[in-house]
Amino acid sequence: MGNFKSLQEIDFKNLIRPAYFPSPQAWEDQVLYFLLLDRFSDGKEKDFIDNDGTIFPSGTTPSYLPEHFENAVRTDEEAKKWNEAGNKFVGGTLKGLESKIGYLKRLGISAIWISPVFKQVKSQETFHGYGIQDFLEIEPRFGTTQDLIDVVKTAHENGIYVILDIILNHSGDVFGYVNGQPNYENGRIFPVQGFRDAAGTANLPFSVLDEDQFPDAGIWPLELQTTETFTKKGKIIHWDDSPEFLEGDFESLKDIHQGKGNTDDFRPSPALIAITKAYKYWIAVVDIDGFRIDTVKHMETGATRYFASVIKEFTMAIGKENFYLIGEITGGRTRAFDTLEITGLDAALGIDDIPDKMEYMVKGYRNPSEYFGLFRNSELVHKESHIWFRNKVVTLFDDHDQVRKGNNKARYCANDAGSDSLIAVIGLNLTSLGIPCLYYGTEQAFDGEGGNDRYIRETMFGGDFGAFRSKSVHFFKENNKWFPEISKIIKVRNQHIPLRRGRQYLRQISGNGTEFGFPGLFGGRMKSIVAWSRIFNDQEILCAFNTDPEHETVAYVTIDNTLHVIDTKLNCLYASGPSPSVINVEARNGKAVRLTIPPSGFVIYG
Repeated sequence: MGNFKSLQEIDFKNLIRPAYFPSPQAWEDQVLYFLLLDRFSDGKEKDFIDNDGTIFPSGTTPSYLPEHFENAVRTDEEAKKWNEAGNKFVGGTLKGLESKIGYLKRLGISAIWISPVFKQVKSQETFHGYGIQDFLEIEPRFGTTQDLIDVVKTAHENGIYVILDIILNHSGDVFGYVNGQPNYENGRIFPVQGFRDAAGTANLPFSVLDEDQFPDAGIWPLELQTTETFTKKGKIIHWDDSPEFLEGDFESLKDIHQGKGNTDDFRPSPALIAITKAYKYWIAVVDIDGFRIDTVKHMETGATRYFASVIKEFTMAIGKENFYLIGEITGGRTRAFDTLEITGLDAALGIDDIPDKMEYMVKGYRNPSEYFGLFRNSELVHKESHIWFRNKVVTLFDDHDQVRKGNNKARYCANDAGSDSLIAVIGLNLTSLGIPCLYYGTEQAFDGEGGNDRYIRETMFGGDFGAFRSKSVHFFKENNKWFPEISKIIKVRNQHIPLRRGRQYLRQISGNGTEFGFPGLFGGRMKSIVAWSRIFNDQEILCAFNTDPEHETVAYVTIDNTLHVIDTKLNCLYASGPSPSVINVEARNGKAVRLTIPPSGFVIYG
């Protein structure tokens, strides 16, 4: 198994299993967790809780303690070493991930989204996985094909689905241009010097290579070793100019030619056909449950539709009826949801407006109507009901790129006392519309920030680039102030279907019980209760948080007038701090309840 160098070597009839792990009935019921494999676990931690619930004592890396804060940057020389380490592979492995499946299960995670695991260009430090050199092999620093099979098997045994991050649009820096990497220039095709060897020198023929002599050179499988595989038009400079953003390279990552024609009569290229077959192989051999597809904006819609159609037919044929395809589609909601409709992808990754408005609303710097309006404006995406959003967008507030923040990248907890309101923003993410996704380290309140992606890609397991500017200590702590609370909220979510599938309504509030209105900024800041309802059939669940980081806030909150009777009660299903266990339904603005929420607190009533 594995080590194939040509797609012709793969016998799908003998490869396909008699039975595969079934797809979930509804992906909106799931809670995703996105991790960068190189930054998650190396399996050498000690004194963490193992998959079977026992303490694992025999590792070498101790658990983080407050005195370890910034222990890697105490001198200029140490700080330089820590910074440089963040731009290289640091040692996370598939075996390490497998050893932490229990940790994720206890957190409440039901689906893991893993960064690309495939073999990278050997001469580069593409620890993130987006510089693929071999589409049929696992990156050796991560492990083996069997290791990936074991991760998925262990996850499935614990009721957790696995989504792999994949790339169709480009490969790693597998060849060099004559005179170096050019910029895109009106569609000009630039001359190529040759495929790169294992050391990164572009001195090999731009044609089929000998697999025994050059396994770490060029690109594999060999079906991709042709000049027609690549567009060869230089790197993108103007990211929104067409056709430049469709044809250009991602810096040194080489754009793959995917075919010709409009969406309805698109003709896939041999390269796209080959890569699609390679990903079918990984589904068949590993039992993956879904793909997150990188840089969909930079692909022709016909190419995306071809891939989605082939993958969906293949997965349905082997019994995975709801294999999920999530596209990274930048450029706003209209582009994202039009792309879903045209291509057959299942969901868009919410990386534009959603993270910004989610983060800064909870911190008190965005009007709540801006965030909730993203889901209410169904006409914009040609749908009659905003309920369509429940399974068509993956929502998150932290991620590994943070394109929206430019050169000021920062995790939620990096500023504005983010760790104090972390449960509030996680509560919002878990109980508002969409498929919620947590970025690794959020449950430990990681606070990375800086002008480079590396600073928001800290390691969970220590090494030379640990979180909080530390080294040699791990962060798999389940008894901190956030991990247990996240687990509690997810349990409530799992128990109440409105929080997963219900309609969503931003609620009016009142300080005096007479004058009601939607919360909003006052003098550039909002210190208020923000409340919303999720309604499914005849059941309403009310969620709310307090944006005031210093004071308890009390407000009357409107609820549905038809679903409640005056003087009946709503019970507290979750509260992050002292809050009434029962609240009374009153005749105000139709019907309302009086909420009391501690500073930066989050509550759920139903």
